[in-house]
Amino acid sequence: MEECKIVKPIKSSFEKVAASFFSIIDKLIILSIMLSISCSDTTTSPIVTVDDPDFEPIDWTTETHGKAADPNFDEVFDDTQVKRFDIVISSDYWQSMLDDMTEQYGDFGSAGDQPGGGPGGGPPGGGLDEGAKDPIFVPADIYYNGTQWYKVGVRFKGNSSLRSSWLSGILKMSLKLDFDEFEDDYPQISNQRFLGFKKLSLKNNYEDKSFLREKVTAEIFENAGLAVSHTAFYEVYIDHGDGLEYFGLYTLVEEVDDTLIDTQFSSDDGNLYKPEGTGASFIVGSFNQSDFTKKTNEDGGDWTDIQTLFEVLHAESRVTDPDSWRTSMDSIFDTQVFLKYLALNTVVQNWDTYGRMPHNYYLYNNPDNGKLTWIPWDNNEALQEGKMGGSLNLNFSDLQSGAWPLIEYLYTDEVYRATYDAFVGEAGEGAFESLAIQTRYSEYATLIEPYATSEIAGYTFLSGSGDFQGAIAGLNAHVNSRANAINAYLP
Repeated sequence: MEECKIVKPIKSSFEKVAASFFSIIDKLIILSIMLSISCSDTTTSPIVTVDDPDFEPIDWTTETHGKAADPNFDEVFDDTQVKRFDIVISSDYWQSMLDDMTEQYGDFGSAGDQPGGGPGGGPPGGGLDEGAKDPIFVPADIYYNGTQWYKVGVRFKGNSSLRSSWLSGILKMSLKLDFDEFEDDYPQISNQRFLGFKKLSLKNNYEDKSFLREKVTAEIFENAGLAVSHTAFYEVYIDHGDGLEYFGLYTLVEEVDDTLIDTQFSSDDGNLYKPEGTGASFIVGSFNQSDFTKKTNEDGGDWTDIQTLFEVLHAESRVTDPDSWRTSMDSIFDTQVFLKYLALNTVVQNWDTYGRMPHNYYLYNNPDNGKLTWIPWDNNEALQEGKMGGSLNLNFSDLQSGAWPLIEYLYTDEVYRATYDAFVGEAGEGAFESLAIQTRYSEYATLIEPYATSEIAGYTFLSGSGDFQGAIAGLNAHVNSRANAINAYLP
């Protein structure tokens, strides 16, 4: 791994140079204040922030920053190049982010002192850290192609992967960006957008030495006609007080509760849920509202669509009158979408989701048909056998009975199983066809290799550049093995 890269922030205009000059003056003021305090009282280290709430967003245009602009997918999610974000966070705010992480998870890099069997001493890979809360947002300036976005909300994100990265001493942690998070504090950025996007996620490709799992899996779902987030590769530099440092190659992911439901469905008026916890398994009697967090219509206290799905799924008619049961299921749940997803997810081997873990999916009540529709999420653990018992067999012979009824009940129904089997065959011939996927692996590997192999120790999951090529070779072998598995499964 290379030594730490430190570069100067990008400036695109005289105004930015002037703004930077005044920023330096502000920092000098902060330094003098802190020195004065430290000379008089060495036992305290207060946060001192100098900020101008009346700043003028000089780069602002309707097209780049305005809410009225349509999301520019071609620009933001370009598959042909690696884009770049420069994120500037004051040293005080950065320290507050680190302090918040320490309070939640313990000292940075203290993996050996932590209990648990997972990486970094956290929960075993994929395990939920149910006691964790979302890290804090802080305001930051983001630069893209020489243009500035102002006071953007930035926070660390993730669950077990976040904890494991932190405890392992790796600063390359996933980030969530919210471009108008601080509009109440800074009215001049009201409804600020990044080329039409309010929220975005930067995934750190945790434990993925190929850097391809998140992106390629999303494309497989997309090519099969499922609603799924757009993705793209970005190199990320962060200045938290000492100049821009290379934090590594990230995967930018479209947020489901932002543009996805607005652009891939007729409207965003339906209930959107992010299930997580025991209820998200759909075990009989496990429904509770807290496990189905609403991302839209939050003020409405109505979970009847989810409750109805529980009732229908576990109705006695499943055994006594399967035809009637299927009719009821099809009226509340988009079973065709779920079965196609289930076939693809099982073919590509994606273990860190429903079937092994009660998380990493969304449910959206599609306004067009009133059916709850499955949306996959967080695919960095896909395209491998996996952990926590590993990925499920194509015939679900290793599925824990009674624990995952959406899979168990639909697969044991002969009509639904026939549909699933057809989708398995389609996956092998279409969205996960071996030669096409291997070609995609090769194209992306060539594109990202310079950015992946130049990651810095302490900001990477690679132990050396050879890890990257080895991971690509592993993906190629995997797709061939899955083609054999499909042939062995289908009659």
